[in-house]
Amino acid sequence: MIAGALLVLLSAVRVLDGADDVTSSGTVSAALRLAVPIFLAGLGGLWAERSGVVNIGLEGMMILGTWTGAWAGYQWGPWACAVAGILGGALGGLVHAIATVTFGVDHIVSGVAINILGLGLTQFLAGLVFNTGHAKALGGGPRQSPPVDAMPTLTVPFLSGGKIGSWQSPDWLGSVEKHHWFLVSDVAGVLRGLTAGMSVLTLIAVLLVPVTFFVLWRTPFGLRVRSCGEDPYAAESLGVNVYRMKYAAVMISGGCAGLAGAFMVTVSSLYQDGQTGGRGYIGLAAMIFGNWRPVGLASGSLLFGYTDAMNVRGGGDSAHALLLFVAVIFVAVAAWQLVRGSRLRPLVTTDLERRTVRGAYVAGALALVTAAALGLWFAMSDAVPGELVSTIPYVTTLLVLALASQRLRMPAADGLIYRRGEAR
Repeated sequence: MIAGALLVLLSAVRVLDGADDVTSSGTVSAALRLAVPIFLAGLGGLWAERSGVVNIGLEGMMILGTWTGAWAGYQWGPWACAVAGILGGALGGLVHAIATVTFGVDHIVSGVAINILGLGLTQFLAGLVFNTGHAKALGGGPRQSPPVDAMPTLTVPFLSGGKIGSWQSPDWLGSVEKHHWFLVSDVAGVLRGLTAGMSVLTLIAVLLVPVTFFVLWRTPFGLRVRSCGEDPYAAESLGVNVYRMKYAAVMISGGCAGLAGAFMVTVSSLYQDGQTGGRGYIGLAAMIFGNWRPVGLASGSLLFGYTDAMNVRGGGDSAHALLLFVAVIFVAVAAWQLVRGSRLRPLVTTDLERRTVRGAYVAGALALVTAAALGLWFAMSDAVPGELVSTIPYVTTLLVLALASQRLRMPAADGLIYRRGEAR
């Protein structure tokens, strides 16, 4: 319902501003491709924090995954890249688990150390391995690996022009998208972006959403992992080996982050220094936005991926159209807050309720002011400067976390040091 309403609004904005890239198949495909590493990193954070271990070392584990994936990928192909990336990230997860679970190191300190270790170790290994011998002859260097083959891609026949044997099927969605009809072409563009040229690793990432939900919420193993994140001492009293569950979850966390790094290698066809670009931290923000649940995490990842795609497709023109889109959303938020305040006002009896009503009115007023400012910016400009477009993913991260903070509930024992047999 909400997704449909947002698509209608995007379609209207596209028609008004003429920014066809806002809902084009290229933009949707880029958004999905950019969302996958964010989602996989966030999924790693979800596994760790559901077991009670804060993992801000996701960025370092992603970096380890990029190097190990590239090292195996240029020699044995893209599938070896994916497997090696998982193993490299899991190794980083093991180090984090040893520090936090066994030795009781503060989780934040350990995560920062993992990020520093991952960056420094991969820079050293890249110069040692990729800048010598056969790897250098293939195009490697101190800051990059030799080329790695891309993952196979999937295209749905009869919809997006896929092949059946040697026969090329028609691209029905592409032909509808080119007409730029209101809503119809937008739906075609979105569907074509999801069904044309999708990497196999992207499909695996999509399947990890239901798989993670099933394992964590429908299996005894998942119940034990989540119990360790909520109350490890109660889990211990019921016979759960808390240390083992935490080790398993944190290593799975590292494996997911490492797979995110390997995915980036297969997309760009090589390892490069600084390749992750802070996506591990954005993945952590997407996990928080998703309230430590896989479906919410996937939604947050798509949001961040879409804003990041604005740098790739359309740039300032597409971002200009989004000004009007966001302004309308802020108007809706303002209306909701003001209606909420007016409904609560007759029921106010305590100071806490008065503050709640006052907060709703203030939030509504701020949303209206923001909407007016964005609308004025849209009316007085033709494009958003490129320097501001590049900051959109990070600004979106801050805004989303600020707006979602009131409904979040982290695992009760997340980040706490656990010692077997100790009384609480």
